[in-house]
Amino acid sequence: MNLTTQRRLAASILKVGLNRVWIDPERLEEVSMAITREKGNSSYRSKKIKEQKAKGKRKGRGSIKGAKKARTPKKKAWMTTIRALRKDLKEMREEEVIDATTYRKLYKMAKGGAFRSKSYMRNYARDHDLIKGDD
Repeated sequence: MNLTTQRRLAASILKVGLNRVWIDPERLEEVSMAITREKGNSSYRSKKIKEQKAKGKRKGRGSIKGAKKARTPKKKAWMTTIRALRKDLKEMREEEVIDATTYRKLYKMAKGGAFRSKSYMRNYARDHDLIKGDD
């Protein structure tokens, strides 16, 4: 029975030379079954990193992979913007800052992508005298 592999593995685990390894003749069958070190991978580091990520750490510029639009897709960015604009328009209409006609005009413009933010939309309305009582 050839046990050279097992002898080599045992020697490396025990950190001794091949000749220092003694294999019990009565347990040769058991030793021949051992073909690996049976050494698992420690999950300590991965758990530690996971905990830190849960706290919001390890998210700097060096950790970012993928384009900006891959991390927050264009569609999601658009949805966030348009919802904010429409909500603001509704508030302006309810507070009677703008009339229904102006509301409709600005709503269509927002849908067409004319404004990048609420402040841009309000500035546009102010500059074009679309806001009531703002003389």
